[in-house]
Amino acid sequence: MPDEPKNTAGEFTYDAIVIGSGISGGWAAKELCEQGLKTLVLERGRDVQHIKDYPTATMDPWEFKHRGEMTKAFLKENPLISRAAGYGEDDAHFFVKDKDHPYIQEKPFDWIRGYQVGGKSLTWGRACQRWSKYEFENPARFGYGIEWPIGYDDVAPWYSHVEKFIGVCGNKDGIEAMPDGEFLPPFDMNAVQGHISKKIKDNYPDRHLVHARWAHITEPKQIHIDQGRVKCMARNLCMRGCPFGGYFSSVSSTLPWAKKTGNLTIRPFSVVHSVIYDEKLGKATGVKVIDTNTKEEFVYKARIIFMNASALNTNLILLNSKSNRFPNGLGNDNGLLGKYIAFQNYRASVTADMDGFLDRYYFGRNPTELILANYRNLHKQETDYKGGFTTFMGAYRNRGPKETAEGEIGGAYKDSLTEPGGWSAYMYLQGETIPKASNYVRLSPDKKDQWGIPLLITSVEYDDNDERMIKDFLTQTADMFEKAGCTNIQKHENKQAPGLDIHEMGGVRMGKDPKTSLLNQWNQLHLCKNVFVTDGACMTTTGNQSPSILYMALTARAATYAVGEFKKGNI
Repeated sequence: MPDEPKNTAGEFTYDAIVIGSGISGGWAAKELCEQGLKTLVLERGRDVQHIKDYPTATMDPWEFKHRGEMTKAFLKENPLISRAAGYGEDDAHFFVKDKDHPYIQEKPFDWIRGYQVGGKSLTWGRACQRWSKYEFENPARFGYGIEWPIGYDDVAPWYSHVEKFIGVCGNKDGIEAMPDGEFLPPFDMNAVQGHISKKIKDNYPDRHLVHARWAHITEPKQIHIDQGRVKCMARNLCMRGCPFGGYFSSVSSTLPWAKKTGNLTIRPFSVVHSVIYDEKLGKATGVKVIDTNTKEEFVYKARIIFMNASALNTNLILLNSKSNRFPNGLGNDNGLLGKYIAFQNYRASVTADMDGFLDRYYFGRNPTELILANYRNLHKQETDYKGGFTTFMGAYRNRGPKETAEGEIGGAYKDSLTEPGGWSAYMYLQGETIPKASNYVRLSPDKKDQWGIPLLITSVEYDDNDERMIKDFLTQTADMFEKAGCTNIQKHENKQAPGLDIHEMGGVRMGKDPKTSLLNQWNQLHLCKNVFVTDGACMTTTGNQSPSILYMALTARAATYAVGEFKKGNI
């Protein structure tokens, strides 16, 4: 156990407690500690320290026992987690095994988790485009969601605050559907990406395939050097943990920064059972924690509590935080806690080949992709489905010819693999989905995990709106590839379950009305003002842009507000 402050009653006491150490939890810790609050970060998994705990970061492919693949026995025992994007022998240590953390799927839902200090910030996709005003406004405007209590202008300065600190590469393109930010230089487009981008612009004036906005340092500023981070080396081995700090993770950036203040305590191996509510005081006073190794129980007290356990775990903890005042979960008078779970739609992609450009190549292994900004349902409802979608795009050269005269065998074939072959390209969908009360999570009434906490039941599925979006995406994307001169265009629909996108959101949504939401404009529980939720659980709708940088911006904004209220004695 870390060296922890106790009050006169022998209880562990802090100014603030942050539950979770991932993308949003790290930002909560940074902001709270920087602004003077003694802060405890609780992480249910093991400790991970930058560089020291990246065991595979510099390994070559031939150094892995199974060349990066998982054994058939492992895949049989872990059918869920082994489906996660990027999962393999080189980064399996950053994911949980299926049997270790069970849950109940009432409908198919792949819950991808990484329990360690740093959470999924070690393995995230790193896309960092800002939401536009349309993603905040259009759900209520077009009738598929409640009104957000904030808009783009409320979040814009916090986007800038986050971008400058974490390092985001990109280009200022002046696109209304994807606002510009504080960018480092982008990675170059390769020849085929540039060609397809131009052809799309020529044929579709309202469509913009542009440089990606990604959390990679391409030109370090002083703030990054002060964090001990340097330039991304274009290895594209990010999910192993980056010893250069080239991409943002809470382990390489926000948590060490918070620790330098002297105000941070991190306690790994700490499962949060529940938030403790004091009915006389009318607020939360702390959290109940179970040590994952010894199963010993502890109570930690604080005046501020930030929920950053990831969307579904935050829902689980709040649902399990029961009292006489809140018998159905903390702040849950309206019965909406755990409801309106949503996600992003990744079920569709299109691939193609491109003739020519055989005299062109590219540098390194670019860890970023291009982004085709949303072009659907911006100014008006123009399709037979609600919402819009972002499209990610890449192009690359294949390795050698597909086969030699002897087929895919022998020395000639092996030699051919050392030479570049023809070009291929792909685009894939990241679509908005509609939050619905019928998509929800709840606690099992009789099944518990190894620490005595009720298992979470997931009841989440796609709907007809998703199917119509997929159909439109496939048609439009294939047409764009055709107009760009591509060949062998193939449409794909992977039928994956919700959750595999790893962008689950909602359940503790923000809103203006306590009757229809759980959180206010500052991410406070309407009915318990010293508890803040700033991970994916707070999301009112999903939007089509990647959400992680919005979580960071909302967290920095809420933490600064919380510190102000703390110093005024209001919480």
